[in-house]
Amino acid sequence: MEDVDAAQGVPRLVLLHGRDRAREMVERKHRLLVDIAAEVLADDTQKIGISYTGFCLTSLPHKKLPDDQTWEKKGHRVTLWVEPGRMKVRGKAVTYGVPYGARARMILLYLQTQAVRTGAREIELGRSMRDWMERMGLSVGGETARSLREQAARISACTLKFFWDDEEREGWARGGIVSSGLRFKVPESDQGSLWEDRVVLDEMFFTALRAHPVPLLEAAIRQLRDRSMSLDIYVWLAWRLHRLPKSLLISWTALFAQFGGGFKAPKHFKPAFVEALAAAVAAYPEGRVDVGEGGITLHPSPPPVARLGTGSPARLIAVG
Repeated sequence: MEDVDAAQGVPRLVLLHGRDRAREMVERKHRLLVDIAAEVLADDTQKIGISYTGFCLTSLPHKKLPDDQTWEKKGHRVTLWVEPGRMKVRGKAVTYGVPYGARARMILLYLQTQAVRTGAREIELGRSMRDWMERMGLSVGGETARSLREQAARISACTLKFFWDDEEREGWARGGIVSSGLRFKVPESDQGSLWEDRVVLDEMFFTALRAHPVPLLEAAIRQLRDRSMSLDIYVWLAWRLHRLPKSLLISWTALFAQFGGGFKAPKHFKPAFVEALAAAVAAYPEGRVDVGEGGITLHPSPPPVARLGTGSPARLIAVG
């Protein structure tokens, strides 16, 4: 709990004293929070990333599942189903399990951002995606390249459904994230393309994404790129906090149901969640969150993207 309290105070320390002095003023274990907040506060570009609302309320697994296992995750009034898929590889049918971890999330954030920015299902990849990954702090080579290759195949093969509890929205028919492309190539040199030239998003996923985009700060995504749970919490807070009419307590039971996939019991989940929340809050200096015995309290907060109030997310991303 003290980690989150520290994260709430870190942006002020950075603004008042600067990064180096702020690092000296906090405990050693909290210096990473200072670094995260300082990088986000120093960002003058306000470049925007985009996530679909459904991924703000529920998420992919953090760790690898058996290749034949379906993933089901419940969030606030929504349930996500992701099913493994099969693809032909060198003439043979291969089963690919559900995408997982931070690398899958980074690929999806890129695809969603580009789709909303361009207003088109067909997304150019090649050098463009490599540049974005490098801007996010991912050196595209070695182990990172292997991880991206695996997650790209899983994203291409899987099918998914979102089931909404309210009457206004319904989960779309059995579909995928992409309908073609996103096959990872092994480059002949460091300058070579890691990807095919383009990918086409599934039509129903694209329609839902354009109707319900959530703006995020690229600077925050970069700082959380290796932390899958912190990424999930950040996009959730980015969607939730600025929509609140008043403070809201979220119980540990509800948090475990939404974010606790892979944890056997709440007692194991709670400390991991608090640590991940601290990093997410450090990356969202405007966000106000308190941690208590009964859960966490969300307070109405400005959105992480300062320009959100000046126009629609779709228009902002087009000019951002």
